[in-house]
Amino acid sequence: MKKLLKITLTLVITVIIVTGILIPEIILGTPASPAVGNWYQQFLPNTNGASIRDITFTDSLNGFIVTSIGGSNSYILKTTNSGDNWIIKFNHTDPFVRVKFINNTTGFTNAFQTIFKTTNAGENWSPINLPGIFGDDMFVLNNDSIWLAMSASLGGGVFFTSNGGTNWVQQYSAGSQNPEKIYMYNARIGFISDNSGASSIRKTTNGGLNWTVSVNGAWFNDMKFNDSLTGWYSDVNGIYKTTNSGLNWFAQVIPSGPNIILDGINKLSIISKDTLWASGNAVFYPNSQIRGILLRTTNGGTNWLFQIPDTTIHNVFYSTVQFINSNSGWAYKYTQGIHTTTGGDPIWLTAIEQTSYEVPKEFKLYQNYPNPFNPETNIKFQLLKQAYTEITIYDITGRKIQKLLNEELIAGEYEIDFNAAGLATGTYFYKLTVTTGKEVFTDTKKMILIK
Repeated sequence: MKKLLKITLTLVITVIIVTGILIPEIILGTPASPAVGNWYQQFLPNTNGASIRDITFTDSLNGFIVTSIGGSNSYILKTTNSGDNWIIKFNHTDPFVRVKFINNTTGFTNAFQTIFKTTNAGENWSPINLPGIFGDDMFVLNNDSIWLAMSASLGGGVFFTSNGGTNWVQQYSAGSQNPEKIYMYNARIGFISDNSGASSIRKTTNGGLNWTVSVNGAWFNDMKFNDSLTGWYSDVNGIYKTTNSGLNWFAQVIPSGPNIILDGINKLSIISKDTLWASGNAVFYPNSQIRGILLRTTNGGTNWLFQIPDTTIHNVFYSTVQFINSNSGWAYKYTQGIHTTTGGDPIWLTAIEQTSYEVPKEFKLYQNYPNPFNPETNIKFQLLKQAYTEITIYDITGRKIQKLLNEELIAGEYEIDFNAAGLATGTYFYKLTVTTGKEVFTDTKKMILIK
């Protein structure tokens, strides 16, 4: 069975001078120690089987969770110590859907036909009635402006209040294609979708008064915008990006391969215009295990890599992820999750396949195939013995484009795919660096991208 191997970081500092031909070299180096997991596990108290529906943190210490029904109640929980301990603050007889705070003290959550509001950081919750409205999703912009999406064919649509829930107006209705999801970037720009793909993702530019098609036959699990032009949405197939406020969307290239289980991307978390996290998908792990993964890009989506958070934690999938800054983040599923204060593990992976367990006679890097290529090519190499292994991509000037591989691998033959969808036509180089003890073997080859 093909398997994904444990990743270990190796730092090898080299200088590449592009002169036309690059030759293998043996240099002295210091092998790195195995990476230490930077995630630790967290748990909810007994919620009678109720699962997490949504989670949000207002700062590095204070966070809130809302749940589905467990027994006869759903729950609102609060933490004041970064999720190490959760306390049940409120229960209700309908399942909660969304929790949103507009500042450290004022927050909202919706549960079927009621919105609850707190003004004292979740210590107490008061109802805001919704006459005849059953909210599948909620977006809170400020203390007054709230939108609800209701997917029911009869009486559903988009509902809006401009006075904190005193009055509600129906802004949109589409019968069997009424929306289940709503996201508003600001008071004017927003998006809705149902959850079938039979209709479309629709956009408003006037606060919900009118909705026009943004993407045909699509829907989103989550959507986040960094500014009025640049945004991303996730669905069962992957992640998509726009740079023109939703006029066009382009599929992001996310890790895939025989070891990766494509179960859909659930949630997105934006740290900056360049750095995003995503939850969803999983990998086959040794000993017939399945481990949930988290994805991250640090260049606005040009490259997405993944990590398997702390291999002592056996979460199968992560349904949600939130980072409040580059260091503090959480990922949860059902009644448990993980937390980091250091930005996650230092090792990032791409899919790799071991094609042979036979021990070869030498270290070797093969010419990529096909070459020239557009936009995908396969890089093959072999290891004489277990080693820390890196493959790095450079452009014609010697500038590092991407670290494609950074793993501790056993002896054998391997293949790894390289996708250059975000790169321009030109000549590129890929370099294999293998560290065994104090020796470092390297080889570099040229490849040509033609679009």
